[in-house]
Amino acid sequence: MKKVLLLTTIVVLAACGGVKKTQEALNTGNYVAAMNKAIKNLAENKTKKGNQEYITLLEEAFAKHSEREQQEIAFLQNDGNPANLENIYNKYLQLKQIQERIKPLLPLHINDEGRNAKFNFVNYDNKILATKDDLSQHLYENASSLLANAKYKADFRAAYDDLKYLQEINPGYKETVAKMDEAYNKGLEFVRVEIANQTEQIIPERLESELLDFNAFGIDNFWLQYHTNPLANVKYDYAMNLDFMEINVSPERVNETQIIKEKQIKDGWEYLLDTNGNVVKDSLGNKIKVDKMRTVTCKFFQFTQTKSAQIGAKVRFTDLNSGQEINAYPLSSQFVFEHVFANYQGDKRALEDDLLVFLNAREVPFPSNEQMVYDAGEDLKARLKGIVSKYQFN
Repeated sequence: MKKVLLLTTIVVLAACGGVKKTQEALNTGNYVAAMNKAIKNLAENKTKKGNQEYITLLEEAFAKHSEREQQEIAFLQNDGNPANLENIYNKYLQLKQIQERIKPLLPLHINDEGRNAKFNFVNYDNKILATKDDLSQHLYENASSLLANAKYKADFRAAYDDLKYLQEINPGYKETVAKMDEAYNKGLEFVRVEIANQTEQIIPERLESELLDFNAFGIDNFWLQYHTNPLANVKYDYAMNLDFMEINVSPERVNETQIIKEKQIKDGWEYLLDTNGNVVKDSLGNKIKVDKMRTVTCKFFQFTQTKSAQIGAKVRFTDLNSGQEINAYPLSSQFVFEHVFANYQGDKRALEDDLLVFLNAREVPFPSNEQMVYDAGEDLKARLKGIVSKYQFN
């Protein structure tokens, strides 16, 4: 019984908390939040006794919100600034959307007052369409003016944003799509990419190809294009140079290490003797056997093949309009090849398990210098990708 009472109390408190938050939203002028909370609860169960307060809160919030929005719309219209059209359009849309969310809930009966809640619904369709027409014309004219008089790429991008929004609210309006293409192409910034080798080593073709594969870099910049094969008809804004400053490959080395291991091992058994040389027996008269131990020795010869490659490079960004270097970042990476194998002389039972595994290995061919440089370049690719994918030119 106590558990049922406790659960009931929790449910009541939770309901009261929801009503209280809705009332707070209403009292602070956050009418949309108040309506959202009320609509959510009434949609779940509008006839529930505990939801009665949500009906009166929704009725009051709707009336106050509609009055305030219509007053603000009238003010913006009287101002006569076409820049206000987007705000007016969105306000009309929101007013209509709220009405459409409430309509399925009707009727909402207020038990204590013996009446249905009143909502003064307005048909905003004509006002929405008229405002959309005015807004479309304003966006189109503003974008067209920007395209005609643009001095900077930022102007073309602003025109594109207006046209993109226009295409969203009024698809196919006049020559919107064609002007979007024009604005995009003129707002793009182009980066010329070059690799320079200032070392005496050959850069593997595969590594160079992967370093220039900007599709794999995950660059998420709508207004920026990297060209690894510069086009003659493109005016480039920036240059990105990857300069290989040094490539060092070490000689092939085989280092030998020799160790001697000893271990006592079981080698059969023998009878346990006392100090007089007599066989010791247990309580049942049986002769006691003990392990016969002996020491074995093994010479272990470990060979370690090593070869390493280091790459030192620098990535530079240059503004081609001013000729000034913007930024430069050092890059470095290293790859070490190591292979261990071994052989032995003597009794290998003296060796621990971690040494025995090397006896199964054999000497292997060293990687070529080209392969070593390529493997060292794996880390270089990751570092370059990290720089390029996050780099902002302005």
